[in-house]
Amino acid sequence: MSYREESYHKYTSYSQITPKGLDQSKLSSEELRNKWLKIINDGFHGICFSMYEDGQEPGDDISYDQVERRIKILNPYVKAIRSFSCIEGNEYIPVVAKKHGLKTLVGAWLSDDKEDNEKEIEGLISLAKDGYVDVAAVGNEVLYRNDLTKEELLGYIKRVKDALKGLDIPVGYVDAYYEFSRHPEIVENTDILLANLYPFWEGCPIEYALGHMQAMYGQVVDAAQGKPIIVTETGWPSEGGGYQGAISGETAAMKYFIDTIEWTKTNDIPIFYFSSFDESWKTGDEGDVGAYWGLWDKNEQLKFKY
Repeated sequence: MSYREESYHKYTSYSQITPKGLDQSKLSSEELRNKWLKIINDGFHGICFSMYEDGQEPGDDISYDQVERRIKILNPYVKAIRSFSCIEGNEYIPVVAKKHGLKTLVGAWLSDDKEDNEKEIEGLISLAKDGYVDVAAVGNEVLYRNDLTKEELLGYIKRVKDALKGLDIPVGYVDAYYEFSRHPEIVENTDILLANLYPFWEGCPIEYALGHMQAMYGQVVDAAQGKPIIVTETGWPSEGGGYQGAISGETAAMKYFIDTIEWTKTNDIPIFYFSSFDESWKTGDEGDVGAYWGLWDKNEQLKFKY
Protein backbone atom coordinates (compact mmCIF):
# COMPACT_ATOMS: atom_id res chain seq x y z
CA MET A 1 0.00 0.00 0.00
CA SER A 2 1.40 3.37 -1.00
CA TYR A 3 0.72 6.85 0.20
CA ARG A 4 -1.69 8.65 -2.11
CA GLU A 5 -0.63 12.10 -3.19
CA GLU A 6 -2.74 14.54 -5.21
CA SER A 7 -2.59 12.25 -8.24
CA TYR A 8 -4.93 9.87 -6.43
CA HIS A 9 -8.41 10.54 -7.79
CA LYS A 10 -10.87 12.04 -5.36
CA TYR A 11 -14.34 13.46 -5.38
CA THR A 12 -14.68 17.23 -5.03
CA SER A 13 -17.82 17.03 -2.91
CA TYR A 14 -18.68 14.27 -0.46
CA SER A 15 -22.09 15.86 0.03
CA GLN A 16 -23.06 13.98 -3.15
CA ILE A 17 -22.45 10.64 -1.43
CA THR A 18 -25.21 9.32 0.80
CA PRO A 19 -23.89 8.32 4.24
CA LYS A 20 -24.42 4.61 4.71
CA GLY A 21 -23.50 1.87 7.09
CA LEU A 22 -23.28 1.82 10.84
CA ASP A 23 -24.36 4.92 12.77
CA GLN A 24 -21.84 4.61 15.57
CA SER A 25 -23.32 7.66 17.35
CA LYS A 26 -26.22 5.43 18.42
CA LEU A 27 -23.92 2.91 20.08
CA SER A 28 -22.01 3.13 23.32
CA SER A 29 -18.27 2.50 23.18
CA GLU A 30 -18.84 -0.98 24.60
CA GLU A 31 -21.58 -1.77 22.07
CA LEU A 32 -19.36 -0.66 19.18
CA ARG A 33 -16.49 -2.84 20.39
CA ASN A 34 -18.81 -5.81 20.83
CA LYS A 35 -20.14 -5.42 17.30
CA TRP A 36 -16.59 -5.12 15.92
CA LEU A 37 -15.55 -8.25 17.82
CA LYS A 38 -18.58 -10.16 16.55
CA ILE A 39 -17.69 -9.31 12.95
CA ILE A 40 -14.09 -10.44 13.60
CA ASN A 41 -15.15 -13.65 15.32
CA ASP A 42 -17.72 -14.51 12.65
CA GLY A 43 -14.83 -14.48 10.16
CA PHE A 44 -14.32 -12.82 6.79
CA HIS A 45 -12.79 -13.62 3.42
CA GLY A 46 -9.16 -12.60 3.65
CA ILE A 47 -6.46 -10.40 5.11
CA CYS A 48 -3.19 -8.88 3.95
CA PHE A 49 -0.28 -10.49 5.76
CA SER A 50 1.91 -8.16 7.82
CA MET A 51 5.38 -9.61 7.83
CA TYR A 52 7.54 -7.49 10.10
CA GLU A 53 7.99 -7.20 13.86
CA ASP A 54 9.37 -4.09 15.53
CA GLY A 55 12.92 -3.46 14.31
CA GLN A 56 12.34 -5.39 11.08
CA GLU A 57 11.67 -3.98 7.62
CA PRO A 58 11.65 -5.02 3.95
CA GLY A 59 15.08 -6.36 3.05
CA ASP A 60 15.33 -8.42 6.23
CA ASP A 61 15.10 -12.19 5.92
CA ILE A 62 12.17 -13.46 7.96
CA SER A 63 12.03 -16.96 9.41
CA TYR A 64 9.52 -19.70 8.70
CA ASP A 65 8.70 -19.85 12.42
CA GLN A 66 7.78 -16.15 12.56
CA VAL A 67 5.51 -16.50 9.54
CA GLU A 68 3.81 -19.56 11.03
CA ARG A 69 3.28 -17.90 14.41
CA ARG A 70 1.44 -15.02 12.78
CA ILE A 71 -0.61 -17.18 10.42
CA LYS A 72 -1.74 -19.27 13.37
CA ILE A 73 -3.07 -16.07 14.97
CA LEU A 74 -5.02 -15.12 11.83
CA ASN A 75 -6.20 -18.59 10.84
CA PRO A 76 -9.40 -18.71 12.97
CA TYR A 77 -10.71 -15.49 11.44
CA VAL A 78 -10.10 -15.69 7.67
CA LYS A 79 -10.32 -18.05 4.72
CA ALA A 80 -7.43 -16.58 2.74
CA ILE A 81 -4.09 -14.79 3.10
CA ARG A 82 -2.55 -12.28 0.72
CA SER A 83 1.25 -11.98 0.44
CA PHE A 84 3.16 -9.25 -1.39
CA SER A 85 6.50 -10.81 -2.30
CA CYS A 86 8.19 -14.15 -3.06
CA ILE A 87 11.63 -13.52 -1.56
CA GLU A 88 13.29 -12.77 1.82
CA GLY A 89 11.02 -15.15 3.73
CA ASN A 90 7.81 -14.05 2.04
CA GLU A 91 7.89 -17.30 0.09
CA TYR A 92 7.02 -19.08 3.35
CA ILE A 93 3.65 -17.30 3.61
CA PRO A 94 1.69 -19.32 1.01
CA VAL A 95 3.42 -22.55 2.10
CA VAL A 96 2.36 -22.06 5.73
CA ALA A 97 -1.08 -20.77 4.74
CA LYS A 98 -1.75 -23.92 2.73
CA LYS A 99 -0.45 -26.04 5.59
CA HIS A 100 -3.17 -24.50 7.77
CA GLY A 101 -5.95 -24.88 5.20
CA LEU A 102 -6.07 -21.30 3.89
CA LYS A 103 -6.44 -20.03 0.35
CA THR A 104 -3.70 -17.77 -1.02
CA LEU A 105 -3.30 -14.70 -3.17
CA VAL A 106 0.43 -14.58 -3.84
CA GLY A 107 2.16 -11.48 -5.14
CA ALA A 108 5.46 -10.91 -6.92
CA TRP A 109 6.75 -7.49 -5.88
CA LEU A 110 7.97 -5.62 -8.95
CA SER A 111 10.06 -2.45 -8.88
CA ASP A 112 12.74 -0.72 -10.92
CA ASP A 113 15.24 -3.32 -9.61
CA LYS A 114 15.30 -5.77 -12.53
CA GLU A 115 17.50 -8.27 -10.67
CA ASP A 116 15.03 -8.57 -7.81
CA ASN A 117 12.17 -8.71 -10.30
CA GLU A 118 13.69 -11.87 -11.79
CA LYS A 119 13.81 -13.47 -8.34
CA GLU A 120 10.23 -12.45 -7.64
CA ILE A 121 8.84 -13.75 -10.94
CA GLU A 122 10.70 -17.06 -10.70
CA GLY A 123 9.61 -17.40 -7.08
CA LEU A 124 5.95 -16.84 -7.98
CA ILE A 125 6.10 -19.35 -10.83
CA SER A 126 7.79 -21.93 -8.61
CA LEU A 127 5.27 -21.53 -5.78
CA ALA A 128 2.40 -21.82 -8.24
CA LYS A 129 3.77 -24.97 -9.86
CA ASP A 130 4.24 -26.48 -6.40
CA GLY A 131 0.55 -25.93 -5.58
CA TYR A 132 0.76 -23.02 -3.15
CA VAL A 133 -0.98 -20.32 -5.22
CA ASP A 134 -4.72 -19.88 -5.75
CA VAL A 135 -4.45 -16.43 -7.37
CA ALA A 136 -1.21 -14.96 -8.75
CA ALA A 137 -0.58 -11.19 -8.57
CA VAL A 138 2.15 -9.90 -10.88
CA GLY A 139 3.12 -6.59 -9.32
CA ASN A 140 1.53 -4.20 -6.83
CA GLU A 141 0.91 -0.52 -7.67
CA VAL A 142 3.74 -0.54 -10.20
CA LEU A 143 1.96 1.88 -12.54
CA TYR A 144 1.00 4.16 -9.67
CA ARG A 145 4.64 4.40 -8.59
CA ASN A 146 5.93 4.62 -12.19
CA ASP A 147 8.49 1.91 -11.41
CA LEU A 148 8.04 0.18 -14.78
CA THR A 149 6.54 1.08 -18.11
CA LYS A 150 3.22 -0.47 -19.01
CA GLU A 151 4.99 -2.53 -21.67
CA GLU A 152 7.49 -3.90 -19.13
CA LEU A 153 4.68 -4.79 -16.75
CA LEU A 154 2.71 -6.52 -19.50
CA GLY A 155 5.82 -8.52 -20.35
CA TYR A 156 6.04 -9.86 -16.79
CA ILE A 157 2.31 -10.65 -16.76
CA LYS A 158 2.53 -12.55 -20.04
CA ARG A 159 5.57 -14.45 -18.80
CA VAL A 160 3.74 -15.66 -15.70
CA LYS A 161 0.59 -16.53 -17.65
CA ASP A 162 2.60 -18.57 -20.15
CA ALA A 163 4.44 -20.39 -17.35
CA LEU A 164 1.20 -21.27 -15.53
CA LYS A 165 -0.78 -22.28 -18.60
CA GLY A 166 -2.95 -25.30 -17.85
CA LEU A 167 -2.77 -24.90 -14.05
CA ASP A 168 -6.12 -23.08 -13.66
CA ILE A 169 -4.54 -20.28 -11.62
CA PRO A 170 -5.94 -16.82 -12.45
CA VAL A 171 -3.24 -14.21 -13.04
CA GLY A 172 -3.83 -10.55 -12.21
CA TYR A 173 -2.16 -7.28 -11.31
CA VAL A 174 -2.82 -5.13 -8.22
CA ASP A 175 -3.28 -1.37 -8.40
CA ALA A 176 -5.47 1.53 -7.34
CA TYR A 177 -8.99 1.17 -8.68
CA TYR A 178 -8.74 3.92 -11.30
CA GLU A 179 -5.66 2.46 -13.01
CA PHE A 180 -7.80 -0.19 -14.70
CA SER A 181 -9.87 2.48 -16.42
CA ARG A 182 -6.69 4.25 -17.49
CA HIS A 183 -5.06 1.10 -18.84
CA PRO A 184 -7.54 -1.23 -20.55
CA GLU A 185 -4.60 -3.25 -21.91
CA ILE A 186 -3.96 -4.46 -18.36
CA VAL A 187 -7.55 -5.66 -18.11
CA GLU A 188 -7.34 -7.40 -21.48
CA ASN A 189 -4.16 -9.27 -20.52
CA THR A 190 -5.17 -10.46 -17.06
CA ASP A 191 -7.70 -13.02 -15.85
CA ILE A 192 -8.90 -11.09 -12.81
CA LEU A 193 -8.87 -7.49 -11.53
CA LEU A 194 -7.14 -6.92 -8.20
CA ALA A 195 -8.11 -3.47 -6.92
CA ASN A 196 -7.05 -1.32 -3.95
CA LEU A 197 -9.76 0.97 -2.55
CA TYR A 198 -8.79 3.64 0.00
CA PRO A 199 -11.34 6.33 0.88
CA PHE A 200 -8.91 7.43 3.62
CA TRP A 201 -6.22 8.40 1.11
CA GLU A 202 -8.73 10.45 -0.80
CA GLY A 203 -9.46 12.51 2.29
CA CYS A 204 -12.98 11.13 2.65
CA PRO A 205 -14.65 11.70 6.03
CA ILE A 206 -15.56 8.47 7.77
CA GLU A 207 -19.32 9.10 7.56
CA TYR A 208 -19.09 8.97 3.74
CA ALA A 209 -16.36 6.33 3.45
CA LEU A 210 -18.58 3.32 2.71
CA GLY A 211 -20.41 5.14 -0.08
CA HIS A 212 -17.12 6.34 -1.51
CA MET A 213 -15.64 2.84 -1.46
CA GLN A 214 -18.75 1.53 -3.23
CA ALA A 215 -18.26 4.17 -5.94
CA MET A 216 -14.61 3.13 -6.31
CA TYR A 217 -15.66 -0.48 -6.69
CA GLY A 218 -18.24 0.53 -9.26
CA GLN A 219 -15.50 2.11 -11.36
CA VAL A 220 -13.60 -1.19 -11.33
CA VAL A 221 -16.75 -3.05 -12.38
CA ASP A 222 -17.12 -0.64 -15.29
CA ALA A 223 -13.54 -1.33 -16.39
CA ALA A 224 -13.55 -5.09 -15.81
CA GLN A 225 -14.99 -6.26 -19.14
CA GLY A 226 -16.97 -8.87 -17.20
CA LYS A 227 -13.91 -10.34 -15.49
CA PRO A 228 -13.95 -11.22 -11.77
CA ILE A 229 -12.77 -8.67 -9.20
CA ILE A 230 -11.08 -9.02 -5.83
CA VAL A 231 -10.68 -6.08 -3.44
CA THR A 232 -7.03 -6.58 -2.55
CA GLU A 233 -6.69 -3.74 -0.03
CA THR A 234 -8.91 -1.42 1.94
CA GLY A 235 -8.75 -0.28 5.55
CA TRP A 236 -8.69 2.60 8.02
CA PRO A 237 -5.91 3.48 10.52
CA SER A 238 -6.67 3.45 14.23
CA GLU A 239 -4.37 6.35 15.14
CA GLY A 240 -1.62 8.60 13.79
CA GLY A 241 -3.44 11.68 12.48
CA GLY A 242 -5.35 12.26 9.29
CA TYR A 243 -5.37 13.23 5.65
CA GLN A 244 -7.62 16.14 4.70
CA GLY A 245 -11.12 15.13 5.87
CA ALA A 246 -10.13 11.57 6.77
CA ILE A 247 -9.17 11.25 10.43
CA SER A 248 -7.71 8.13 12.02
CA GLY A 249 -9.07 6.82 15.29
CA GLU A 250 -10.43 3.78 17.06
CA THR A 251 -14.10 4.58 16.46
CA ALA A 252 -13.52 5.30 12.76
CA ALA A 253 -11.41 2.17 12.31
CA MET A 254 -14.08 -0.01 13.91
CA LYS A 255 -16.88 1.57 11.87
CA TYR A 256 -14.99 1.19 8.60
CA PHE A 257 -14.19 -2.46 9.25
CA ILE A 258 -17.78 -3.27 10.22
CA ASP A 259 -19.25 -1.46 7.21
CA THR A 260 -16.73 -2.96 4.78
CA ILE A 261 -17.10 -6.56 5.90
CA GLU A 262 -20.90 -6.40 6.11
CA TRP A 263 -21.18 -4.84 2.63
CA THR A 264 -18.75 -7.26 0.96
CA LYS A 265 -20.37 -10.27 2.63
CA THR A 266 -23.85 -9.17 1.60
CA ASN A 267 -22.71 -8.71 -1.99
CA ASP A 268 -20.40 -11.76 -2.10
CA ILE A 269 -17.32 -9.64 -2.91
CA PRO A 270 -13.98 -11.28 -2.03
CA ILE A 271 -11.80 -8.92 -0.03
CA PHE A 272 -8.38 -8.85 1.61
CA TYR A 273 -8.57 -6.35 4.45
CA PHE A 274 -5.54 -4.17 5.09
CA SER A 275 -4.02 -5.13 7.33
CA SER A 276 -3.34 -7.86 9.87
CA PHE A 277 -0.71 -6.44 12.27
CA ASP A 278 0.55 -2.91 12.89
CA GLU A 279 4.06 -2.45 11.48
CA SER A 280 6.27 0.31 12.86
CA TRP A 281 8.43 0.65 9.72
CA LYS A 282 5.46 1.91 7.66
CA THR A 283 5.82 5.61 8.28
CA GLY A 284 7.86 7.88 6.00
CA ASP A 285 5.65 9.26 3.22
CA GLU A 286 2.52 8.02 4.93
CA GLY A 287 3.30 9.81 8.17
CA ASP A 288 2.46 8.32 11.55
CA VAL A 289 -0.75 6.66 10.30
CA GLY A 290 1.34 4.20 8.30
CA ALA A 291 2.11 2.22 11.44
CA TYR A 292 -1.52 1.71 12.54
CA TRP A 293 -3.51 -0.11 9.84
CA GLY A 294 -3.61 -3.48 11.60
CA LEU A 295 -6.56 -5.25 13.18
CA TRP A 296 -3.92 -6.54 15.60
CA ASP A 297 -1.33 -4.26 17.21
CA LYS A 298 2.44 -4.59 16.78
CA ASN A 299 2.54 -6.98 19.75
CA GLU A 300 0.09 -9.30 17.95
CA GLN A 301 -2.80 -8.45 20.29
CA LEU A 302 -6.27 -7.97 18.83
CA LYS A 303 -7.18 -4.29 19.02
CA PHE A 304 -10.31 -2.91 20.73
CA LYS A 305 -10.87 -6.17 22.58
CA TYR A 306 -11.37 -4.60 25.98
